[in-house]
Amino acid sequence: MPIKVLIVDDSLLIRQMFSKILSSDTEIEVVATAHDVVDAREKIKKYEPDVITLDIEMPGMDGITFLKKIMALRPTPVVMVSSLTQRGADITIAALEAGAVDYVPKTTSSEFDYNNLSLELIEKVKAASRVKIIRPKQDGEVAEKKKADKKNQYQFKNNILFAVGSSTGGVESLREVVTRLPSDFPPVLITQHMPPKFTKSFAERLDTICNMRVKEAENGDVIEVGNIYIAPGGFHMEVIKRGIQMACIVRDGEKVSGHIPSVDVLFESVAKNIGKNSYGVILTGMGKDGAKGLLQMKNAGSYNIGQDEASSIVYGMPKAAYLAGAVDVQVSLSDIADKMIEIAKQ
Repeated sequence: MPIKVLIVDDSLLIRQMFSKILSSDTEIEVVATAHDVVDAREKIKKYEPDVITLDIEMPGMDGITFLKKIMALRPTPVVMVSSLTQRGADITIAALEAGAVDYVPKTTSSEFDYNNLSLELIEKVKAASRVKIIRPKQDGEVAEKKKADKKNQYQFKNNILFAVGSSTGGVESLREVVTRLPSDFPPVLITQHMPPKFTKSFAERLDTICNMRVKEAENGDVIEVGNIYIAPGGFHMEVIKRGIQMACIVRDGEKVSGHIPSVDVLFESVAKNIGKNSYGVILTGMGKDGAKGLLQMKNAGSYNIGQDEASSIVYGMPKAAYLAGAVDVQVSLSDIADKMIEIAKQ
């Protein structure tokens, strides 16, 4: 059976273009398009789509509000359509936290690349059709975790760090993990597949709900206890040793394992420069970025955690790492923070 898709966008051009792109793949059937929320609501009931593409900024009711209604009343995989602006980034992060599976960019005419957009849209719709919809955490639930700071409850090892990689489904998964870490936890470095501007918005949002401090990494940042560093979109992040200190290197470069930032780049630098004083975590995501680097970390003496299949939005990256022999233990998303705390203790 083909994947049934409903396209929701107030732009006739986008509706026509997305219909053409998706209909070109024999595994996908565009069952309908909708120009606003009222139209979309009726067509969701009528066609029961497997996947919905949803414009973030809609007339009458914004895409986020409508997305929350979909998740509450008829949970369906949703791929958001987002502009690559700071406002677009802020809203997209909110959409991913509210339950959207992924997003595709609505680029300007000067940035437009039809072939790349076609490949990305088809890939993400297909991936969305296979995901398990997991009820997103509400803001109140996260706020309660922030209050439960476990600082001084444990004695953590010195001069260690955690390196984390994630992709599709990673925004909500990362939020689930890092909001449960105490404010004096060892440093955490995260590579999440995101474009420029999105990572800054993501870091700022996490910083408001985490016990630890969260920032988008900058070149030369000294890596300190109680801090989380997120690789900036469009740049690779690496770790180096400077005497007894560790520091972030943020650099330009080509895509590695299909991505920039790349999880493999982070993990390989940790393996080379930190070795046995590091721990790896691989979370939900499409593809296999991180598997090679995580194996290098393990061979250098790291202990590595993988998200299990049952709790992964997309069991791609964790599966690839597990099959490569890079994962020491697989645990549910809800247990990853506790596992990190356990292995970080003196």
